[in-house]
Amino acid sequence: MSKLSGTRDIVLPRQTRYAKAIMADSSKSPVAFNLPSLLGRERDYIGEVLGGTHASGNGPFTARAQNQLRELLQGGHALLTTSCSTALEMATILAKVGPGDEVILPSYTFTSTANAIVLRGATPVFVDIRRDTLNLDESRVEAAITPRTKAIMVVHYAGVGCEMDAIASIASRHGLTVIEDAAQALCATWKGEPLGRQGNLAAFSFHETKNIIAGEGGALIVNDESLVDRAEIVWEKGTNRLQFKRGMVSKYNWVDIGGSYLPGELTAAFLLAQLEKAAEATRVRLELWRRYAEGLAVLEEEGLCVLPHPPPHCGHNGHIFYLLAPSAELRDAWLRALNAQGVNAVSHYVPLHSAPAGLRFGRVEGPLAVTDDIASRLIRLPLHMRLGKTEQEHVIDMTRRVACSNIR
Repeated sequence: MSKLSGTRDIVLPRQTRYAKAIMADSSKSPVAFNLPSLLGRERDYIGEVLGGTHASGNGPFTARAQNQLRELLQGGHALLTTSCSTALEMATILAKVGPGDEVILPSYTFTSTANAIVLRGATPVFVDIRRDTLNLDESRVEAAITPRTKAIMVVHYAGVGCEMDAIASIASRHGLTVIEDAAQALCATWKGEPLGRQGNLAAFSFHETKNIIAGEGGALIVNDESLVDRAEIVWEKGTNRLQFKRGMVSKYNWVDIGGSYLPGELTAAFLLAQLEKAAEATRVRLELWRRYAEGLAVLEEEGLCVLPHPPPHCGHNGHIFYLLAPSAELRDAWLRALNAQGVNAVSHYVPLHSAPAGLRFGRVEGPLAVTDDIASRLIRLPLHMRLGKTEQEHVIDMTRRVACSNIR
């Protein structure tokens, strides 16, 4: 049983006597699924920008944030971007993805992963996921490779690492670029190394739903040194402006394709303050994650749901706590019941292969049975830095009551 107070009155296994109470309107204040938090010197740094002389992109706070990110990742060439979406778009440009090419990826991911491929005129090839990590099933990747395949784009779901040894081996054999969609994975590790450092390229998100935020924002990490010079050109709207600033050329010109991928200094200043507290924030989120795991373990023991169990070599960052209901019908009923009791629990992705744009732009390799099953049963519980112990106890209590209620 959970060590948390307020949950000891639950009697297992299944009971029906809670059903009417659960479906009644809640008298408690809602527990938000996510709330953004200030972690350190955000206001101070923003004040410095407002009182300074540089507010556009690639100023002193951009440089400091990029250096801080490089320290957290123990290397790599970091470039701040306006979002993870634009970082992924840059990655596909650098991987030379173009019309007629294919890129392998999981269907269970956000639209940005596939959009970056489609915007290059290429085809996203959807492959099934593993049941244990909800990540790309590496055993299915090789069957999806054709002469048109240009890259493998992995997604580290919930900050749990993909099997990067196997992915790297496949990519090496077939001459493919590996792109990590590490949107959820800052401060997570794989075999002791930071995620975002295993692929040729990696993209992070600092959207307000992530562990470390800038409101909106992202970063591209270039781990392949041969791509750094072009990455800076693409980042600077297709110009060699950075070479000009370094005194390497007398004037800068348009030399390649690119875009307006730089965030302003206000965003960089906010992000720097968050990055400075990244380790502390990760510790707090992991403790919240562990409380959920302990408080809800009894449900899994009784066969009422499935909880996440990241493999030992995957050092996750507490980004998401989810559970899998026994069926799609029960998942929907549980979500209604939890929200009726002020617990803002939510589902997650609609698999891209079944979405209108996925049907139009992509192709599927093999059955995606795990993807379809997981997507229909997954529930995410509130998890953020402002989640208090009493609120979390309420979430645990109501989740246990709902799972025991036989609600339909």
